[in-house]
Amino acid sequence: MATRNIVLTDHQSQVVDHLVASGRYQNASEVLRAGLRMVEEAESRYVTKMNDLRAAIDAGQEDLEAGRTRTFTGDEFATYLSGRAKQAFRKKQGA
Repeated sequence: MATRNIVLTDHQSQVVDHLVASGRYQNASEVLRAGLRMVEEAESRYVTKMNDLRAAIDAGQEDLEAGRTRTFTGDEFATYLSGRAKQAFRKKQGA
């Protein structure tokens, strides 16, 4: 395993000490490894969301270029969005 020296704020050091004292972790290294796993998971979710967003933007751009668009008034757009939200909610509930 690689050894690293890190600098923690007083608060961060207290958090580490508290977690070790609680018995949940054997030492500071375990606390920091657990924290890094959480950061890694969060970063993975972020990358997935950004890739999904880029794909949606690309699909929208393709639709725009192909002329697959609709024009709405303000009220029509609000109704359309409400309907789409309901569809998404039902789909999520069924998943």
